[in-house]
Amino acid sequence: MQLGMSSAEGRALWMSTLAFTVCFAVWTIFSIIGVRIKDELGLSETEFGLLIGTPILSGSLSRIFLGIWTDRFGGRVVFTVTMLATSAATLLLAFATTYSQMLVAALGVGLAGGSFAIGVAYVSRFYPQQQQGTALGIFGVGNVGAAVTKFAAPFVLLAWGWQTVAVIWAVVLAVMALTFFVTTVDDPVLLERRQSGAAAKPFMLELSALRDPRVWRFAFYYFFVFGAFVALALWLPRYLIGVYGFDIATAGMIGALYSIPASVFRAYGGVLSDRIGARSVMYWSLAVSAVATLVLSLPPTSYVVRGIKGDISSHFEIGVGAFIVATFVLGFFMSLGKAAVFKHIASYYPNNVGAVGGLVGMIGGLGGFVLPIAFGALNDLTGVWSSCFMLLFVIVAGLLVWMDVTVRRLQPGGSRAEQSLSRQSVVAAE
Repeated sequence: MQLGMSSAEGRALWMSTLAFTVCFAVWTIFSIIGVRIKDELGLSETEFGLLIGTPILSGSLSRIFLGIWTDRFGGRVVFTVTMLATSAATLLLAFATTYSQMLVAALGVGLAGGSFAIGVAYVSRFYPQQQQGTALGIFGVGNVGAAVTKFAAPFVLLAWGWQTVAVIWAVVLAVMALTFFVTTVDDPVLLERRQSGAAAKPFMLELSALRDPRVWRFAFYYFFVFGAFVALALWLPRYLIGVYGFDIATAGMIGALYSIPASVFRAYGGVLSDRIGARSVMYWSLAVSAVATLVLSLPPTSYVVRGIKGDISSHFEIGVGAFIVATFVLGFFMSLGKAAVFKHIASYYPNNVGAVGGLVGMIGGLGGFVLPIAFGALNDLTGVWSSCFMLLFVIVAGLLVWMDVTVRRLQPGGSRAEQSLSRQSVVAAE
């Protein structure tokens, strides 16, 4: 099978990727307009964190159900309906005037994030196992929608106001929904089930794979590589304005320098996972992310050393150039980890990609909801801007230790099927 546009599977992959890009741009809309709303309503850091995190909550919680519905009814229909519903909620956001109204609208906007579970289940059905890592990696490039919002939304906001941003993003999403429905076809598994007249898998059977402890470990990997990515994509404009004094347009463009590698290189992560195994990619992702977050967590520090000839004053802080480099590296290795997680899922649970992918996506998305609130609360409690990276370092270091301990514990044994997967370098034996 080819990954081009000439075939049905090619159109499914590339149109799903484009649709997910638009959805992700809508999902992260508050990363830009939220800054203006914070100023207009006089929100605290914690209230701001809740506002930008609310769409991530609804998008995360919806993923498991959208994934299952995709397995049952097909991604073409579910994806289209989800985009249209999200477009309506985003349009209503433009008319919200109070904080509570904006929170309600944000819940509807969050459905855009649920589209990931739809796309994973839909796209994976068009490709054989040896190509799924690459295909899903390409689909995951849709995360670059966060960068699209950071680049474009500040200029629209400054010219016409944040309400116009919501209106334009809603219209583009509605057009994308109709284009997607017209240009794609139902997946082969759904078509085969229709032709044979077979009944859809019972709902509880769809959820049976969730009893496997490995699913939850993969989910917590995704909590960091995806959830922290979303959290930082939302938080960085505010961070850059507060720490370095940038205006919103400059902060948006610099924030995009993090979002782009954290999105585009996901395709490369899929290729690597197919070639060298998802476990090796996951090790690299967590290890380098731990180093990057440790560096970024160092706060500006002034200190005095009592020298032989008197006191010696010194000062340390991470300049904007070093900050950009460190976040670029962090985003790059997070993107590899995101692809590796879903390579594991497509390989281990080929008949439950919707349910398992939905759960893993839900936990990952919850990271994008919980972490911005935690970042705001830490700012309020500690008064240290880099406290957000301190929290991320603790999380990723813990995951790295958990993974290493589990792998070492299971290395002597493992099932025959798992050992076969490892030998084929599809995924490492778990």
